[in-house]
Amino acid sequence: MDFPITETAVIVGVGMLTLGWVVTTWMRIKNGYPLESSWGKPIYPKNDQAVERVKLLTQENAELRAELGSLKDRLGNVERIVTDSGYHLTSEIDRLRDRKETN
Repeated sequence: MDFPITETAVIVGVGMLTLGWVVTTWMRIKNGYPLESSWGKPIYPKNDQAVERVKLLTQENAELRAELGSLKDRLGNVERIVTDSGYHLTSEIDRLRDRKETN
């Protein structure tokens, strides 16, 4: 069978697109990303490893959110101390005391 160049290009193009789709789907499955149905809705693979991974990531996310909340509280306290007028007064007194001792 003797194909013209355009038919060969179409066949090679369709083959490359199909191969790309297969490789992309394999990589998504391998790394736990959701696949898409024909309607565009995500389809998550159901295996024990993926379920355990989701549990661990959810737990880690909750721990990180709690730590972030405590860090925000601590930063708020530090900001309140630094912007407190008593702190400024104390630092000015210490600065004047240091200047007096050097003279």
